Order: sequence, then structure tokens, then C-alpha cells
Amino acid sequence: MSSGQGKKRLTNNSGEVGFLAKVTRRVSDTPIVAYTKQKASDAAYVSHKLLKSTGKAAWIAGTTFLILVVPLIIEMDREQQFNELEMQQQSLLGAPPLAPTQK
Repeated sequence: MSSGQGKKRLTNNSGEVGFLAKVTRRVSDTPIVAYTKQKASDAAYVSHKLLKSTGKAAWIAGTTFLILVVPLIIEMDREQQFNELEMQQQSLLGAPPLAPTQK
């Protein structure tokens, strides 16, 4: 296949521009098309900035959670296991079981 077979011709054999090419060019040069292209470009720019800032906010929230909340959860679990162990040891020694303390 030659390189020209896949492309559409806008001119005929005599070098004149075809009707479809004239209409397409005339429509493409209207102010409404330029305005629409500008607004689409602006929307793409704003959405890119929004996605970028949302990603930054998600990173900050995720790392804050890992640094502050996960160690707290681990410590609370450790304290609960310690309280259960104390209750088990007291029951083995014959002391009456104490009510678990809530913090």
C-alpha cells in the first residue's frame, strides 16, 4: 500500500479544492468553533489541576492516617489483649473476675 491510499484527498485531479473541503474549512474558521475549542481547553486544564490537587490531598490524608491512627489502633489492641490476659490469670488463681474497664 502506498502512503497516499489511506488519506482522503481534499483536492481533485486538477488541483481545485473540493466542496467538502470548502465547507469544512468555512465551518472550522467560525468564531463559535474557536470559542468552543478554547472552552474545551480551559475545561481540560481545570480538570487536570483538580485531579492533581485531589491526588495531593489523598496522599496527605493517607500518610496522616498511617502516622497517627494506625499506631493508636495497635496500642488499643495491645491494651485489650493485656486486660484479657489479666482476667484469665485472675480466674486461674481463684479470684473473682473483675468487670472489664472501659476507657
